[in-house]
Amino acid sequence: MNPRIYVLTLVTFAFGSGAFIFAGLLESLAADLGVTTAVAGQLQTVFVLTSAVLGPVAAWLFGRVDRKIMVMAALALGLALHLACAMTPNFETLMVLRALAGLAGAMSGPAASVAAASLVPPERRGSALAMVSGGMTLAFVVGIPLGSIVGAAFDWRATFLLAAGLSAIALTAVVFFLPKVPAPPKRVGGGDTLKVLLPTIWPFYLTTFLTFAANMTLNLYIAPIVRVGAGVTGAGVGAFQAMIGVGSIAGLWLGARAADRNAGKSWILQGFIIQATAMSVHFAATHHVLPDGWPSAVLVALGIFLAATALFSITPVIQSSLIQATGGAPVALALNGSVISVGQALGSTVGGAALAAYGVPAIPAAALAMSLTALITLTFLFPRAATVEEAKAEAEKA
Repeated sequence: MNPRIYVLTLVTFAFGSGAFIFAGLLESLAADLGVTTAVAGQLQTVFVLTSAVLGPVAAWLFGRVDRKIMVMAALALGLALHLACAMTPNFETLMVLRALAGLAGAMSGPAASVAAASLVPPERRGSALAMVSGGMTLAFVVGIPLGSIVGAAFDWRATFLLAAGLSAIALTAVVFFLPKVPAPPKRVGGGDTLKVLLPTIWPFYLTTFLTFAANMTLNLYIAPIVRVGAGVTGAGVGAFQAMIGVGSIAGLWLGARAADRNAGKSWILQGFIIQATAMSVHFAATHHVLPDGWPSAVLVALGIFLAATALFSITPVIQSSLIQATGGAPVALALNGSVISVGQALGSTVGGAALAAYGVPAIPAAALAMSLTALITLTFLFPRAATVEEAKAEAEKA
């Protein structure tokens, strides 16, 4: 593997940590700023909605800009906004700052993916994308749990200072170690090409949307899930968040293998079966089917592990398929990033609504319903690999 891929992994680690750094402190953040936990959860909703709306716009406006410059600009913007979040005087201002932070995420994701794909041969593309996605794994193993520990020791504002520090480290690495990565040729993913491809590749976007919607319904509210299911609060939540990282390691390994061998539909469906199983485990844990203490804690940890395995095994397959079909077109990848954001926004909204209306046990129930809906829908709609190749051939003619 090209060692520069690890620099891009550091980029996604910084952004992944910053995106969820406050999740373990959500309840204390809400209490400090005078809002409910469900309302505080909408900090993530505005983040991902901004990313969804501005991602394709940024890709179109800066499509001809070197990918290294794009990543550097996104990291610098994220650094400034994390510092501002740490000093925010009220919830309303924090909402605005988190919305602006979504722009940084929208700029970084597609640029990092295109850079990774360009630094390796085609047969290693799935593994390279999995490695870059591994930055999110590292975020859940180290960055986000560390944020919970720092926040418990000091306060929730310290978590944003930590996020700013991680962005500064990643920015330094990019400046000194990442080479220039020219944007893809303008003809790739142009208007006519994308129009030809959309009837075939839209199920990829649908898969991304359903995956992140179901996962985020529960993941943002991990603190109350752990509190109710395992009886753990404060810094102890960080240990359970680390299980997301462990599960994502397994998921990325499985997803990279599936992407490299072009497994496609078969693995996507298996991934949703795993995700539905995870939400069923969480549903059981929040209803205390096992005795309090370590049995309940193990059950909650198992649910977190399985959900992360499902999410991170599906992501490389979709990214690799999109890059293969579109030649790494910035707008096509930005659209996928937007779909991720819309899925996250729906999930955080559904999870917050379930929490407000019926309490914590309703969160995994809602996530399970979404996972099963996705499994049934994609059984009929996800395309065969041959269909994608046929559409790509038509796009190249166009």
